[in-house]
Amino acid sequence: MAYDVIVVGARVAGAATALLLARRGVRVLTVDRARFPSDTLSTHQVQVPGVARLRRWGLLGELDAAGTPATREVRMDFEGIVLSGRFPPYDGADALYSPRRTVLDTVLVRAAREAGAEIREGFAAEELVWSRDRVVGIAGRQRGGARCTETAGLVVGADGKRSLVASAVGARRYRERPIATMACYTYWHGVPMAAGELYLRPGRAVAAFPTNDGLTMVYVAAPIAEFARFRTAVEEHYLASLDRCGDLGMWVRAGRRAERLRTTPDLPQLFRVPYGPGWALVGDAGVVMDPVSAQGIGNALRDAELLADAITSAMARGRPPDAHLAGYHRRRDAAVRPMYDFTAGLAALDPLRRAQRYLLAALRDRPAEADRFLGAFAGVTPIRQYRSPRTALRLLGVRGLAGLAVAAAGGRLG
Repeated sequence: MAYDVIVVGARVAGAATALLLARRGVRVLTVDRARFPSDTLSTHQVQVPGVARLRRWGLLGELDAAGTPATREVRMDFEGIVLSGRFPPYDGADALYSPRRTVLDTVLVRAAREAGAEIREGFAAEELVWSRDRVVGIAGRQRGGARCTETAGLVVGADGKRSLVASAVGARRYRERPIATMACYTYWHGVPMAAGELYLRPGRAVAAFPTNDGLTMVYVAAPIAEFARFRTAVEEHYLASLDRCGDLGMWVRAGRRAERLRTTPDLPQLFRVPYGPGWALVGDAGVVMDPVSAQGIGNALRDAELLADAITSAMARGRPPDAHLAGYHRRRDAAVRPMYDFTAGLAALDPLRRAQRYLLAALRDRPAEADRFLGAFAGVTPIRQYRSPRTALRLLGVRGLAGLAVAAAGGRLG
């Protein structure tokens, strides 16, 4: 075999996988249709655990050098219940970053290349190469060039939610949920942000965070059922959504839109079995969730690390690179499932229930608790651990829990 591993896709999941493998001496070829720097639809946010990984890999300084703002504080407005929190420290990181993908993907591609991975930009993978029931390579072509075949002990699909690799191997889908939201975002000049801002309204979720070049990225999520109406007058509906969020609409209208509005209804929610004979999946090719919780980039970085660990563990024992992938599957699902379920609930964009309002109100004027809440939302604290009776008891006390029970039952709070 010419390579140990071929990675199809060189954005966050693919470039990170290639980087980690190459640093451990694995012969890696990574291909992508794009030439970098290249933009793509994205939530932008690298949650604190993802930032910690970039720091550990020696790449965070490059995001800083590119002028990517670090966001340490977030103002959260849940139907008028306003909280402000700071991210709890996690493995040396205490901030969220929202880089443009022209910046983040290029940093990862450059690092993978410097580590020794071969990166072919402008290369379209067209099909997998098989030997009986095992994947042994890819066939494709450089833009404007002749078709060629490359072989490897393992082909990794890091090619997104519409993965060629996943489709070609028939990767089984499970825990699939219907598409819940559509997304619309763009960038604004003259809308400075000292902190990130999140708004939850019935039928809307809105986020505003600083990004590169002095711009602010403002994102709107709406129910998928509204897509046909939304697209008839995108800017009008986008701005009307911001007008429901305190003075955000006023501040944005006082600024200047820097680029076109990007709008998509293509937001599936599903798991795929991420391995088989000679193949593996990572990033959105393996698990994709609604972007309303902005976990995708962090998930991709974590799963790249899990996959690289499994591959190199097998190779260190003289086994094929796909020998330990069942363990990768288990660890990936254990890591992502609680946040996936939480995100699916958030993506419904339902009005707050009485019990939820009761709990959120208990966080007001309690900065340490607001920080813990933000940490759970960002994945610093496991969401299942935070959403526990122990947390409710700490917030409310015994008498407060009785009130919560009344609220949950729909009774009077007084």
